Amino acid sequence: MKICVYAICKNEEKFAERWMNSMSEADGIYVLDTGSSDNTVSILSKLGANVKTEIISPWRFDVARNRSLQLVPDDCDVCVCTDLDEIFEKGWRNKLEGSWQKGKHLQANYTYVWNVLPNGKDGITFLYQKTHSRHHFKWVYPVHEVLECDKEITENEICHCENIVLRHFPDDTKSRGQYLDLLKLSVAEHPESDRNTHYLAREYMFAGDYPSAIRYFKKHLNLPTATWKEERSASYRYIGDCYLYQNKQSLAKQFYKKSICESPTTREGYLALAKLLYNQKKYFDCYITLKAMLDITARNLTYISSPECWDETAYDLLSLCSHYLNMPEEAYKYCSLALLQNPQDKRLTDNLQYFRSLL
Repeated sequence: MKICVYAICKNEEKFAERWMNSMSEADGIYVLDTGSSDNTVSILSKLGANVKTEIISPWRFDVARNRSLQLVPDDCDVCVCTDLDEIFEKGWRNKLEGSWQKGKHLQANYTYVWNVLPNGKDGITFLYQKTHSRHHFKWVYPVHEVLECDKEITENEICHCENIVLRHFPDDTKSRGQYLDLLKLSVAEHPESDRNTHYLAREYMFAGDYPSAIRYFKKHLNLPTATWKEERSASYRYIGDCYLYQNKQSLAKQFYKKSICESPTTREGYLALAKLLYNQKKYFDCYITLKAMLDITARNLTYISSPECWDETAYDLLSLCSHYLNMPEEAYKYCSLALLQNPQDKRLTDNLQYFRSLL
């Protein structure tokens, strides 16, 4: 089986060698450089990548991805699209070969870790589908681009490789400045796209334009194709965040509750509401909300799933609420659980010692 990796890049010399080492299990590595002024091209070429330089103007991620895909030979069986700030766990190729059936599979799911937390644990984690057959696919959308197949893919044509893990180490020095304009373009080109509308709203929120963010989150919720409960719940929750950023706590609480109602089996809405209630010193309501959140034990691997909903945060808040509600045994129990999740946290250690002294 012939497996090739392809990518786009620009000024990523600090990642180039690490990325090449990770991708070296492939039969070929093909890179479209879109105008580097550093040593990216020379490093990649020296280490064996097939590199072509092309300036994409006006810039679009989908155009650049499609140009890079064109570099891959036609006789390739499986194409693996990655970025230079990503790393596969070793052995990914053997796992892919062991699962992919030539002539049957068109696309593969695998585990994608979008960020690694400061404590070394995996952050936002979900299933990715950027591995595919050489033919039938093209990239669409100017930003947050996705693969589009020229035929309907059945479940039997999807190769499930959740044991393959690709980790992303984002470069925090890079600007997101181009994202907002590209998302505006994307929504203008595809006004019916609920996904792109949600992303545009989120980008307005990141930029601090909360009225525009609220407008587009509401537009997302009103689109007939916006049927994914978890993403709808996220839109309600983000509307709540936007109101909270504007110190409109009553409206924030209203939309956090709508977030919970939209997807009662995901934790994110509960935690957002609990934090607000805690800051309002409504400790009993916060306690009840967090207890309901912890009753949810199944975590869906989607980009919406927040690591904070599964770390020490809920136990920490529960311990504090219990303390203020004069329940010392509960405070000690939940602080102990929080410390198990993050044993290096000095504040939690000090809290546990204090709560123990009250028993």
